[in-house]
Amino acid sequence: MITTQPIAALFVRHDSIYKVFPGVDCYDVERDAKKWVGGCPVVAHPPCRAWSALAHMSTAPQSERDLTPWAVEIVRQWGGVLEHPQRSRIWRELPKPWMNDRWGTVIECNQWHWGHVASKPTRLYVCGLSSLPEMPLRSGTPKKTVTGIKGQPGRRCTNIEREATPQDFAAWLVEVARKCRGYQVITESEVNI
Repeated sequence: MITTQPIAALFVRHDSIYKVFPGVDCYDVERDAKKWVGGCPVVAHPPCRAWSALAHMSTAPQSERDLTPWAVEIVRQWGGVLEHPQRSRIWRELPKPWMNDRWGTVIECNQWHWGHVASKPTRLYVCGLSSLPEMPLRSGTPKKTVTGIKGQPGRRCTNIEREATPQDFAAWLVEVARKCRGYQVITESEVNI
């Protein structure tokens, strides 16, 4: 019998693709990720509007803003990956791309390569991983954009398209998380300080 390491997917959409993957315990708005008790690596997609390049225009309450630093701590403690837009202000608090801190590494990627309809530059904070699975490289040019292009109506992706995680990207993030070990289970002699 083949067993799959369980992981938790935190802050997913109610119609999330993560819900079809075996061994993935999903926390959408109704399950409330803050009620997750730990115990396995995570894929965390905390809300980004309060951290975005346009955060000064956001009406997000402080409680929503607090979810991203909380998710950083969860990823550090249990291992896994945090995903946020490349221009998110949370990256000011974390290592530069392809650099490490004592818990993990920040990686740059573009969800376009995993099938997103638009170019969607993304950063990942990965903790507890010894080797990164291969990342795809997709040729061609996106037909849509996340923010739109002035004078080119119809090219901006819908809110659902913008928020949804492409199935191949979700599967890759699940694979990454399953290869992670939590900080709690790493012995002090293994920690690279």
